[in-house]
Amino acid sequence: MSSKRSVKAVAYLRTSSSANVGHDKDSDKRQREAIDAYASAAGIEIVGEFYDAAISGADPIETRPGFAALLDRIESNGVRTVIVEDASRFARNVLVQELGILALIARGVTVLTSSGDDLTNAEDEFKVAMRQIAGTFAQLEKARLVRKLKAARERKRRETGKKVGGRKNYAEIQGGVEMIALAKKLYRYPVNGKRRSLGAVADALAEAGYVSSTGNRFTRAAVARMLDRKA
Repeated sequence: MSSKRSVKAVAYLRTSSSANVGHDKDSDKRQREAIDAYASAAGIEIVGEFYDAAISGADPIETRPGFAALLDRIESNGVRTVIVEDASRFARNVLVQELGILALIARGVTVLTSSGDDLTNAEDEFKVAMRQIAGTFAQLEKARLVRKLKAARERKRRETGKKVGGRKNYAEIQGGVEMIALAKKLYRYPVNGKRRSLGAVADALAEAGYVSSTGNRFTRAAVARMLDRKA
């Protein structure tokens, strides 16, 4: 009996229409059988399955619940191989496909098809070029989203006259008014003839139970914002 450990992998399935979803439909069954047959022949153990039902092949990878769960599984248990029936099951749109593959490559994952093709092959010049193009589009899309959110915040600020997003307004959080009042009091009144530093104020606030949203002591810059002064 061989002591060689089999490669562990997870399967990813996708059906593009609700018409292909259900116990009486065979799209997912066909994909599963193809993946299982390849895994068995290649000595690969399937330890999990992730299925995006009724998801278009053009839908962005980041919006797919099944793919998101797949990433969570990969990041938690060390599996570094994903098997799909074919590239179109991963995504029909080439750009979407490459963006998804980039996300997996970044995690050290190999994506195989049921015919044995390696979709993460770094030696395929065309695929490498497509990933570079996809990465560029991803950066452009991120920059576009940042501009869009900034414009939305500015528009809401003009409409309501209130600050939206950006640096935290501590007066608007629960207990914030009392916290700011204490910070100003601590800074205003000296100890042993010396005014407290911003760091000392932060220490005193922490002792009083006022800490950041992460549970840590406030930074000097955060205390300075409470006091309306520069750090």
